[in-house]
Amino acid sequence: MSLGTVTQQGNFYKIECKPLPKILAALKALPDRQFIYHDKSWTVPIQHRDEVERFAKRHNIQFGYVPAQESNDVYYISPLPELTIDIPTRREMRPYQKPGVAYIMQKKRLIIGDDMGLGKTMQTVVSLAGFHQQGESVFPSLVICPSSVKLNWKREFELATYIKALVLAPQLLKTWPEYYRTGLAQVFIVNYESLKKYFVTSIKEMPKGKRPKISDITFNKNIELFKSVVIDEVHRIKDSKTQQYKFTRGITAGKDIVLALTGTAVINSPIDLASQLAVINRLHEFGGYKYFEQHYCSGPRGASNLAELNYHLNRICYYRRNKTDPEIKKYLPDKLRQVVICELSDHARKEYIHAQKDLESYMRNVKLLSDEQVQKSMKGEVMVRIGILKNISARGKLADAFDYIRDVIESGQKIVVFCNLTEIIQAVQERFPKSVRITGAEDDRRKQENIDKFQTDPNCMVAACNLKAAGVGVTLTASQQVCFIEFGWHAAIMDQAEDRCYRLGQHANVMCTYFLGKDTIDEWNYELIQTKRDIANTVTGNEDDVEVNFIDKVMNLFSV
Repeated sequence: MSLGTVTQQGNFYKIECKPLPKILAALKALPDRQFIYHDKSWTVPIQHRDEVERFAKRHNIQFGYVPAQESNDVYYISPLPELTIDIPTRREMRPYQKPGVAYIMQKKRLIIGDDMGLGKTMQTVVSLAGFHQQGESVFPSLVICPSSVKLNWKREFELATYIKALVLAPQLLKTWPEYYRTGLAQVFIVNYESLKKYFVTSIKEMPKGKRPKISDITFNKNIELFKSVVIDEVHRIKDSKTQQYKFTRGITAGKDIVLALTGTAVINSPIDLASQLAVINRLHEFGGYKYFEQHYCSGPRGASNLAELNYHLNRICYYRRNKTDPEIKKYLPDKLRQVVICELSDHARKEYIHAQKDLESYMRNVKLLSDEQVQKSMKGEVMVRIGILKNISARGKLADAFDYIRDVIESGQKIVVFCNLTEIIQAVQERFPKSVRITGAEDDRRKQENIDKFQTDPNCMVAACNLKAAGVGVTLTASQQVCFIEFGWHAAIMDQAEDRCYRLGQHANVMCTYFLGKDTIDEWNYELIQTKRDIANTVTGNEDDVEVNFIDKVMNLFSV
């Protein structure tokens, strides 16, 4: 028989129970408890859910809930604070990024939810520099991110700040802490899948059908070194049952600075937020998991009191700006380019090294030839071999490219993917089966059907395009995201392909992402495109001369 009840009422638990001495003593031990004289009950703030639930279970008191009721209150969300300190950076921030940095430094444990392309990474690295400048204990810092952007995080630290960053690699498994102790690195970057390898000593063996809890995981002492943790694409750990969530939660426990980044905090319903709030040590400020679930995730849609939730999120630990906001849009260029450096798969790397050595050997033989005509005829063979290197790189970076494309789709945005090889386009379609293809293999009617589907069907999120067939004369403005797994030699070709998602006068920022294989011909190819944008065929009017110029430079690159 129950000796009383506990119910949730607003931001408090109301406890009504028999005044037995043992129960009264336990009541008085509850944190922040208040006695309500008129109805002889007790109240405890909802952030102490765990203590109240243990109290109820120990003393046979029924723990229940009052059904969530939608509030008609109007909530005012305050603007972000102004940044009042000067943080030295290598690259100037956009004006709207400064209030983001100010909010980050004010809250310290939060979710940075800006739309894709607004510079969440930039704001994060500058904030770490700002913490350090003000004497906060922020280093060493750990960045947890998808594998596809590890190198980009390192690059961002180098381009934007004076902070030294290091990507954790297998050969550093035991020695990486020495890089901090010797001043060679302040930030360490690791992907989700490698957390176990670097930071987990053991996991308790569980009975069949049961999952280990965080308390069943033994972490090594290295996690105690980190004074701050950055979690990129934190929505990836929205499921608290997964190992990656538990590893991340164990690493962030007790940390004063935890910065989580996502353009898609809520993918399915508000319950997605619960694990993200737990990882930044904020869930208790929303009443704990059970209250959060009951109050904000009720009803047939699994969503309730959304205006209230949005208000409390912005008040406590969250901000988001959209590219469509006029105060943001005016600072954005019509097109923005970014590079994603991809690690080749092990098989592709071995294949690439073999092909590169073969090319270098060929170049040594070419240099021995004295006949000018023979050397000229060799240029075609050189370009064939260069093409082989580019093709190997394209296959080897698919995992990282698909990782990125998936994040774009999960954010609710469509994306156009440009390739050259038929096998790469097929791989894109196999990975994203609801995609359409626009290549030279389709007749005009089928091609237009695919374009129309991408433009109008909300379920069609990916268009896999051949650079030649879809690079000109095609309108794909349903997307503001375009990416290149493969690319050509000419700036004009790439600019025209980018413009498939950009209509003159629309004033919508288009993000153009180039996937480059690390330590491959891609990096040189992209640099060549960038430096030659001003002499592309659309300016010179002489494609043949430009082509020969490019070939000469490629041959010089591999001359030995």
